[in-house]
Amino acid sequence: MKIKNFAILAGVAGMLAACGGSSIVEPADLNDQRVFFAFNSSEISEEARDNLLGQSLYMKNHPDTKIQIAGNCDERGSTEYNLALGARRANAAKDVMVKDGIDSKRISTISYGKERPLVQGTGEEVWKWNRNATTTVK
Repeated sequence: MKIKNFAILAGVAGMLAACGGSSIVEPADLNDQRVFFAFNSSEISEEARDNLLGQSLYMKNHPDTKIQIAGNCDERGSTEYNLALGARRANAAKDVMVKDGIDSKRISTISYGKERPLVQGTGEEVWKWNRNATTTVK
């Protein structure tokens, strides 16, 4: 009876996994991989988590690769505030990869705050692109 129940549970788990459709994809290159953040937040979204787990997969398959994750912000807020927020964003991204098994010594972080915008201009259509953590191979 226990074996039958286990077989049923295993089958259900397999169906759930198939229905979920993982969106974790290993990128061809880690340079300029970006995850984006909501205003005034360093919380990792599901989309960002999937991207970071894809980066983690790349690092598992390329064990000599070391990266830097740069935290960035939009133009609103003081320089000091944005440097701190950028650091939280970079570290939040790093934490996802470390929890997935990547040695923390392979990942450095830096914050550029609002000093290196990806897109120039003002307004939410611009700001949403500047709130990111960007990965670069070192």
